[in-house]
Amino acid sequence: MELIQTFLNGLHKLFSRENNWTFLEPLVLSMEQCTACQTCAEDCPVYEASGKNEAYRPTFRAEILRRLYYKYVKPGNPLFKRFQHGNIELNWTLIARLLELSYRCTLCRRCAQSCPVGVDNGLIAREIRKLFSSEMGLSSRDLHEKGTVQQLRVGSSTGMIPLAVKDNVSFIDEEMTERTGIKVETRWDVEGADVLLLHNAGEILAWPDNPGCFALILNAAGISWTLSSDLVGYDGVNYGLFYDDVQLARIAHKHLEIAQKLKVKKIVMGECGHEHKALGIVADRLFQGVPRESSMALLAEIVFSGRIKFDPARNDFPVTLHDPCNMVRSMGIVEPQRRILRYLAPRFREMEPHGTRNYCCGGGSGFAIMSPYNFMDWRLQIAGRKKFRQVLDAFANEDPGPSVPKYVCAPCSNCKGQFRDLFDYYKAKEKSGLYYGGLVELIVNAMEDVRHPYLSWELL
Repeated sequence: MELIQTFLNGLHKLFSRENNWTFLEPLVLSMEQCTACQTCAEDCPVYEASGKNEAYRPTFRAEILRRLYYKYVKPGNPLFKRFQHGNIELNWTLIARLLELSYRCTLCRRCAQSCPVGVDNGLIAREIRKLFSSEMGLSSRDLHEKGTVQQLRVGSSTGMIPLAVKDNVSFIDEEMTERTGIKVETRWDVEGADVLLLHNAGEILAWPDNPGCFALILNAAGISWTLSSDLVGYDGVNYGLFYDDVQLARIAHKHLEIAQKLKVKKIVMGECGHEHKALGIVADRLFQGVPRESSMALLAEIVFSGRIKFDPARNDFPVTLHDPCNMVRSMGIVEPQRRILRYLAPRFREMEPHGTRNYCCGGGSGFAIMSPYNFMDWRLQIAGRKKFRQVLDAFANEDPGPSVPKYVCAPCSNCKGQFRDLFDYYKAKEKSGLYYGGLVELIVNAMEDVRHPYLSWELL
C-alpha cells in the first residue's frame, strides 16, 4: 500500500503546474483529446516489429495512464468517467507493468506526428518514466547511475575525468595529424571564442574520428572555437531528457554556466541527437543570452563558404543518411546535412521514408546504452528491426555483397552506437559491406588538402 500511495502522489504531481510546468499542457491535452483512432499504431515501428502485440501499441500504456488520470486526478462525475474511459484497479502489478512498458518505447514521437489531433504518446511514455524516477526512485540504472549521476559527479557520462579526456583528445589530434598530413590541434578553454563545441563524450572513446574531424574542419575554416575542460563542459550528453527533468536541468545549467564563464558567443551542439533536443529545446528557459546552434547548420555554412576546397569524387561510394529523431523530427533540422551530402557524396540516396518521417534507429530514449535484462535483444530484434530493413532497402540497387562498401551517415553518437550493435548482430559488414559513421568524416574525406583516402574501410 505504501508503494501504491507513493505512485499516486507522483501521479498528482505529474498533473500539477507547480511540479510539472514544463510539460503539463501537452500532457493534459494528450490525456483528454485522444479519439482512439489508432492512426499512431500504424506508424509505430516497435508495434509493427513486435508482431503487433497489443501491449506495445502506442495507445496501450497511454490508456492505462489516462484511466488513472480520470479516476484519481481529473474531477468530475465518477459514473460518467467510468462509462467513458473504463474503470481500472490500481495495484502493484499494474504499476510495475506500467514502468516496464514505458521502457519499451524509443520516444521517437513518430506517433505524435501522425496523430490527427496532436496526441503525443511518446511524451506520455516519457512522463511515466519521470513519475517513477522523481517520486519512486525507479529508473534505468544505465541512464541514471551510469548516465546523469556519473556525468555530474566526474564530468562525463563515460566516466572519464577531465585529465583523461584531455589526454585522449591529445592522442586523437596526433593521430589525425599523421593520417591527414594537416596539423590538428584541439583548443581548450579559450575565453571569448565564437564557438563552444559540445561533443557527446562517447565519441572520444568509441569514435575518435568524430572529434578529430571537427577540430580539423573548424581550424581549416578559421573558426574561433573551444572545448571546455570543466566538469560536464566537454560532454553534451543529457540522459535526463529520457527520464527525469531535474537531472536534465542540472546538466543543462552546468552547460550554461560554462558558456557564460568562457564568454563564448554561442554553443554549437555536436553530432548527438538528444544533446540537440536537451540544449536546443527543453533548456530554452535556462539559456537566456546564450545562443545555441546545431553543428549541421555550422558545417553547411563552412562547406559552402568557399573557405575549404573539396573534391566530391573522393566520396564516390554509395551513401545514405539516417535522420536522428531528436534532431530532425523534434527540431526540424532536415536540410543542412542533405545539402552537404548532395554536394560531397555523388552517390547519395535517401532512405524511404526520410526526413521528419524517418524511422528511429531503435536505440533512442537511451536504449543504445542500456544492456541489462533483455534490453540488448529488444533493441536489436524489435526496436531496430525497421531501421535495419530501411538501410538494406536504400542500397537495394547496389551489389548486395561485401565487395561494394556502403556508408550509412548517422550524425548522432547514440544512433551510431545502435548501428554498431545492429551491424555486428546481423553481420552486416561481412554479408553486405555496410559501414556507418558521422557527417564530419565524409567532409574531411572530400577535402583536397587532406591526404587521400582518409576513410579506411578496414578501420570502420
